[in-house]
Amino acid sequence: MVDTQEETVGEDFSDAVLARADWRGRSLHGCDFTDADLAGMQTHNVTFTDCDFTGADLSGSRHTATAFRNCTFDRTVLLGAVIDGCTLIGSRFRQSRLRPLTLRETDLTLVALPAADLRGLDLSGLRLREADLFEADLRRADLRDADLTGARLTDANLEEADLRGARIDAKSFRQVKLWGARADLPVAMAFSAAHGLVIDE
Repeated sequence: MVDTQEETVGEDFSDAVLARADWRGRSLHGCDFTDADLAGMQTHNVTFTDCDFTGADLSGSRHTATAFRNCTFDRTVLLGAVIDGCTLIGSRFRQSRLRPLTLRETDLTLVALPAADLRGLDLSGLRLREADLFEADLRRADLRDADLTGARLTDANLEEADLRGARIDAKSFRQVKLWGARADLPVAMAFSAAHGLVIDE
């Protein structure tokens, strides 16, 4: 178990076998985890900055109070992972396996999740400000009280999603699928405004 404040810069962890490793209090910058076996890994208070997790297996991993800043997750496997009290600001996900995934009190500001499969995920209360959710599949997702201010939702599928209490810009509703989605009055009014409806009080 690692429990230090060591700093690692530019190290090559590609193809490394770190399954069930326990990392604490580490800072890693510009490290390469391409195709690494990180299944079951646990991190606490670890900072990953500009790290590449392309093709890495993070299934069943657990991350607490950890930061993934501007990291790359291409074809990354996150099945059954738990991300609790973390930040993923500016990170990019493409063709990654994200279900099932548990996200609690996590900051997803500026995260890129284009065409991501997020069906049925609990994203309630999360910060998704200015996130790229272009063509994302959010069917049946729980977005209650989520902050989607400035998020790109063009062609996203929000059918049967729960949007009650969510903060969403009216313009975000112009090209989304919303059949069967649940909404409260402020969300419904934003949707109406996006489609030119004038509501008289």
